[in-house]
Amino acid sequence: MPNIGPLEIILVLVVVLVIFGPKRLPELGRSMGRGMREFKDSITGKDDDKKPEITAAQQQAAPAPPAAEATAPAAPQTDGEPGQTQVAEPSGAPTDRT
Repeated sequence: MPNIGPLEIILVLVVVLVIFGPKRLPELGRSMGRGMREFKDSITGKDDDKKPEITAAQQQAAPAPPAAEATAPAAPQTDGEPGQTQVAEPSGAPTDRT
């Protein structure tokens, strides 16, 4: 079985450059690197599910999210005939449903 020499490697690189173009090559290399790293980590059993640590300066710079006010859902209105309930449509107009 013949060895792959520098001429064959250059030929393959030229073909890849023609197919993908110079703008997509860095993106392709990054995605292949990530894929190989994830494969290696899954084979060795290494899990990197660590959350990024936030420094005190970043915590002070980021405003705290406002607390959502909990409101009780409105009770269904039973105006009209028994057995019918008015349900508010997304448009806000009440509609009779059976």
